[in-house]
Amino acid sequence: MQNKPGLSGSTLKIMALVFMLIDHTAAIVFPPVLARYDITFLGNLSMEYMQDICASGFAGWLYVLYQIMRRILGRLAFPIYCFLLVEGFGRTGNRKKYAGRLFLFALISEIPFNLAFRGKIFDASYQNVFVTLLLGLLMIWGMEAVREHFLAVYRKKESKEAGAYRVIIPADAAVFVAAAFAAELLRCDYGAKGIIAVGLLYAFRTDKAKQMIAGCAAFFWEFTAMFSFIFIGCYNGKRGIRLKYVFYIFYPAHLLILYLISKCV
Repeated sequence: MQNKPGLSGSTLKIMALVFMLIDHTAAIVFPPVLARYDITFLGNLSMEYMQDICASGFAGWLYVLYQIMRRILGRLAFPIYCFLLVEGFGRTGNRKKYAGRLFLFALISEIPFNLAFRGKIFDASYQNVFVTLLLGLLMIWGMEAVREHFLAVYRKKESKEAGAYRVIIPADAAVFVAAAFAAELLRCDYGAKGIIAVGLLYAFRTDKAKQMIAGCAAFFWEFTAMFSFIFIGCYNGKRGIRLKYVFYIFYPAHLLILYLISKCV
């Protein structure tokens, strides 16, 4: 039997890991190196500034590499994780364990995340991406529970299911808003924008073309992130090799390693 063409779930996961590593390497390791050359403002993307800084030699080209890693390649990771979260929710045999793993590694990752991005052990101003993904999972779980509950109620009453959606749609919207509000309140990575992305990918999960369009719309504010849907669109529906705990372990481990490297360069 021939393998189905396209990218498996494990291949997408590996790609997301690589893009995330590129992004975090630039974000954590590059700033102290660039600071040695008095380059401390990293938000200037104008072509004039790029040309001027490249003329300065090594430091200028390092700044350009930083921008490529952060603004282009690094932006491809999160949309893939959002897509895989939605896929994982539909495929997992135990949603409680799925949520439990996200919660556990959100806790484990918090200190490495704080050290890497804030330079201190405790910082409540910004939470790691596991918290965002956990809220996204709880949101789609809640939306599904709402739908199943009201459909069951209407079936029991022998009423038309179409009537149930007059209740389901606003109830789903309430769950959606609550999750987005929680993401902003907790100051999660990507915040409400991350929750919106998960919600749209879940809402259009049964139609691949519409899901890709919705996903691109969710990341309209971050143009380069849209290119991740080229890879997501190649997903073949297969799990691929088992990488269940690779992302969970890799995330806090690579943050801690990059933090230590940043202190040595």
